Amino acid sequence: MDAVRKVVMLLEGTYGLIVMHANEKKLVCAKNGSPVIIGVGKNENIAASDAAAIVGLTKDIIYLEDGQMAVLTKNGIKITDKSLNSLPYEIKKIEWTTAEIEKGGYKHFMLKEIKEQKDSIKNTIRGRIKDGEIKISVDIDGDFLRQMNRMIITACGTSWHAALVGKYFIERICRIPVEVDYASEFRYKNPLASEKTLLVTISQSGETADTLAALKEAKKKGAKTIGIINVVGSSIARESDSGIYIHAGPEIGVASTKAFTGQIMALLLFSLYINQKLGRKNDQTLISEIGDISKLIEKALSCEEEAKKIARKFYEKKNALYLGRGINFPVALEGALKLKEISYIHAEGYPAAEMKHGPIALVDEDMPVFFLIPAESENGGLRRKIIGNMQEIKARKGIVISVASLGDKEIEEVSDYVIHVPRCREELSPIINVIPLQLVAYYIADMKGLDPDKPKNLAKSVTVE
Repeated sequence: MDAVRKVVMLLEGTYGLIVMHANEKKLVCAKNGSPVIIGVGKNENIAASDAAAIVGLTKDIIYLEDGQMAVLTKNGIKITDKSLNSLPYEIKKIEWTTAEIEKGGYKHFMLKEIKEQKDSIKNTIRGRIKDGEIKISVDIDGDFLRQMNRMIITACGTSWHAALVGKYFIERICRIPVEVDYASEFRYKNPLASEKTLLVTISQSGETADTLAALKEAKKKGAKTIGIINVVGSSIARESDSGIYIHAGPEIGVASTKAFTGQIMALLLFSLYINQKLGRKNDQTLISEIGDISKLIEKALSCEEEAKKIARKFYEKKNALYLGRGINFPVALEGALKLKEISYIHAEGYPAAEMKHGPIALVDEDMPVFFLIPAESENGGLRRKIIGNMQEIKARKGIVISVASLGDKEIEEVSDYVIHVPRCREELSPIINVIPLQLVAYYIADMKGLDPDKPKNLAKSVTVE
């Protein structure tokens, strides 16, 4: 214990250590930034970096905090500070079951988690809509919202794409301007934050190092903080003033799927909640349709065979473009990221109108271009513009693949391939439209003989800078 303490006093940066010695039947743990959890068992105690690793052995866990150390023996646990002074600790319960972290007959976790979205989204919504009102337990009130001078959402990767969708929600529903920042950039630019700033952080694991650092930087400057997190008891959940758990259940596949749609739904509910706190009436039709979204997701999942056909046709391609406009531009980014992450095909997402400012130079008869199409009844101006963008691709012999509403004959006439999804409200379309893109990426990776659950060079929880 003393040897580990002396080493820890010399260390800089982020670490999560578990140290063993051949002559001692104990584990010594130390933590700063990277997650370390302790599982409390019968005649055994366990150290790990993630609850999913030990859920089959124990449901009782202790989260080690930054600057703390621990010594574990078969029958005892002692938590200390760096001076080896004993500290109290709290044992928490894991809510997940072993069945939730098993494949359940699916070839890969990623496919299982894509299919689970019709249920995981129910868990995000459950208990949060009652009699047309949004019930969310976050520490925020109308007075703060009226005095607030900045709202910032910060995240990384897929969660950053969800943040962009959240910006559309909050600005459209609440008429409050929102900035979205990469967490890795936020902390290094002396951010303009104060006690009148609301910082929303988004992270599936709740352990993302850059996002956690951005949260701490904002708190130093007095900002109010809210976390949108999946993993209960994680570092960001504990550091935030309050938060919204998305309750998507354990997500084992490295490429996020159900957590992404859960984050979008949490942001939509949060937007309606803010509007409510400002004393305004929410769109009751939208709230009603949120309650029915699981049925829409189930219908969207029926596009699986269409997605397989697209994957079979294009899995040997080297490049792809994903284009969307408005609220579906971030979905284009997410579709491209999924393809990159698990199939190693180069892909880029763009606002559809921006494609003629450079990327159109890449378009030829070998380039598949995915378009996310607004329904006829939604945002007619954008729909006409995106059809014009499709025609630009066709004129250059590009391959047009559209994600469009069932029965959209106009889009079928200007597309080479169409993946059909159920018609829905524009606010719900990012959740519905991303599903076929997830399936296409999954099946392309599978057809290439790759393991989509464990893409090279990536980790589920990014706990280093």
